[in-house]
Amino acid sequence: MTVFSYRASTRSGDMLEGIIEAADENSAIERLKQTDVIPLKVAAQKESFKIKTGLSFSKDEINSFTAQLSVLLNAGLPLDKSLNMLLRVTENDGMKKIVESLQRSVREGSSFSDALLKHPKAFPRLYINMIRAGEASGVLHVVLEQLSEFLESSRELREHIVSAMIYPAILVITGGVTLIILMTFVLPKFSAIFAELGGALPLPTKILISISNGLKESWWVILSVIIAGWIGIKHYIATPEGRYRWDAIKVRFAGDLICKLETERFCRTLGMLLKCGVPLIQALKNAKEVIGNQAIATALGSVSKGAKEGKGIVAPLSEAKVFPPLALSMIKVGEDTGQLDEMLLKVAVVYEKALRETVKRFVSFLEPVMILAMGLFIGFIVISMLAGIFSITDLPI
Repeated sequence: MTVFSYRASTRSGDMLEGIIEAADENSAIERLKQTDVIPLKVAAQKESFKIKTGLSFSKDEINSFTAQLSVLLNAGLPLDKSLNMLLRVTENDGMKKIVESLQRSVREGSSFSDALLKHPKAFPRLYINMIRAGEASGVLHVVLEQLSEFLESSRELREHIVSAMIYPAILVITGGVTLIILMTFVLPKFSAIFAELGGALPLPTKILISISNGLKESWWVILSVIIAGWIGIKHYIATPEGRYRWDAIKVRFAGDLICKLETERFCRTLGMLLKCGVPLIQALKNAKEVIGNQAIATALGSVSKGAKEGKGIVAPLSEAKVFPPLALSMIKVGEDTGQLDEMLLKVAVVYEKALRETVKRFVSFLEPVMILAMGLFIGFIVISMLAGIFSITDLPI
């Protein structure tokens, strides 16, 4: 489906502007005519024609907007009045502009999903497809409620992972700063003393002083190499081949953690889409888009093809060899009993809990390893300097 921007006139002479999805331009014109308007201009929407707010808003504000709109629609209020109420209570300027735009588009005759399409940075394709499914089946309030739960669950999981990694990050930063201070400010003073006294120093002390002098004299070269390497790696990872190889490396070294994360994402998204009435093929396509690891996403490329051929999804998922056996068994039960959407959501809950436990164990293992590594580095520095100091007694004075 292609997104077209249009300008049309009503029978009373009012001008309308908006966007519409259709297979081609003629289909877009026919759809507009069916809404009893006169199409004046229809054109495929290019990136430069997309409406961009350029305003600041956070994911939490999108989640809050979804939850509040769900409550208002469940209370029986029409969509335009619900948006009007949200416009009054929204404090963030960027979010207020978005709600105002949505309200204006809805009052001009656009569907809610078409209005959301004008803000691709705020509302991802998955969000819009779920809203469109709710509009088609007449249960928009139910879809919004489920979407709100989905966004909240994703937020909690993301925050859990981030909070678990805060302490290891602090250890890395403080340890790195400590080592830099020791190597660039403290050791050169001892190096000058040893140079004045002369004589042979222990091998560890010589190695440490050489490293310290190298850092002090060539720090800008080392920093330049690090920055250039970082930029080069970042640009390479931005390419499809680089992203695939980098994700494949992550799977090799952190396969269990990544596998559980992507299983939870895929199953929760696919289950929500199916529960909202999205056709299986379209739901599989959208669910694949939420997979962050390109190596896993590539492996899942044949699932849609298998579903089109009538194989269901369990057999293609098994052939992909990326999901755990327990998840595949649960999905098979759901497929056999006709409750695939419910079982997918249960799989997501199971692997969300498993992911939390895996992150907890990983952090519990990482913390002592990092402390031990920093202890060894600092211990080596201290012992090397003490060995040099003790050797002074053997030097001629």
